[in-house]
Amino acid sequence: MPSPAMRGRVVAESPQARLSAAVQAFLAREQLPDSYRADAQRWFEPLADYLFARHQQQNDPLIAGVQGAQGTGKSTLAALLALLLQQRHGLVVAQLSLDDFYLRRAQRLQLAQDVHPLLATRGVPGTHDTGLAMATLDALCQAGSGQQVPLPRFDKARDDRQPGAQWPLLDGPIDVIILEGWCLGAQAQSGAALAQPINRLEGEWDGSGDWRRYVNQQLAGAYRQLFARLDLLVVLQAPSFDCVYRWRGLQEQKLAALGSGNRVMDSEQLQHFIAHYERLTRHCLATLPALAQRVYHLDEDHRVLAETVQS
Repeated sequence: MPSPAMRGRVVAESPQARLSAAVQAFLAREQLPDSYRADAQRWFEPLADYLFARHQQQNDPLIAGVQGAQGTGKSTLAALLALLLQQRHGLVVAQLSLDDFYLRRAQRLQLAQDVHPLLATRGVPGTHDTGLAMATLDALCQAGSGQQVPLPRFDKARDDRQPGAQWPLLDGPIDVIILEGWCLGAQAQSGAALAQPINRLEGEWDGSGDWRRYVNQQLAGAYRQLFARLDLLVVLQAPSFDCVYRWRGLQEQKLAALGSGNRVMDSEQLQHFIAHYERLTRHCLATLPALAQRVYHLDEDHRVLAETVQS
């Protein structure tokens, strides 16, 4: 029973106290700051509750997309949402990344030879196995009790897909599928928008526009079909493209500190790498917030400033 001095007072409970032990362990394991703990409690726990409510409204598994430019934290958010849905609501959640559906290295090298040299670098539309992605979504949606679904995995250190025998298996039935990716939901650009190079990479390596037109054709075709499978889209909105470059640099520093085995890029290499994605990243920053059901507007320090809600 509260003491007389406590009666009538509202006691503020810390985010650490209100988050479950499993979520706190996740935040510690990911080495996330206290500011992320606060954002998780204020913004992302309600987001998980929203996903649960949407799941309850349909018979088929809910397919939720999480989009954000490189370095925005979309992979972290996807993992946190999966954990919250499992811990708070008892759901079976499949967590997928668009990165796990990259074409095999040999396939991309063949594309580079047949279509354009820039397609050797993974990342842009046209370098993913959209057929495998669609087949995986179908298998997850159709999995019944006692059935296991293999989840594709890509080894970035080897720049190649992991052997199928090493893919994790998820037991059905599945309640929610979370798919995250930097270009998830992106729409094809107009022909006029493709006319001029937007950076040095495009000017020197794609002066004729063949590479960017091929990427755009993929967005208008197979990727459009894949993205149409999403029941809803969540966007982590970076404040600018300059922030994207800086945040991606911080990821490289973290990789170096962890000794992860992935190749760590210096500043010049990073600038060249990011240039492959600049066109579509800017396009997504300008267009996707209007198409998403939930948009989380980030400041330059990765904090959530506000949420935009659309039905």
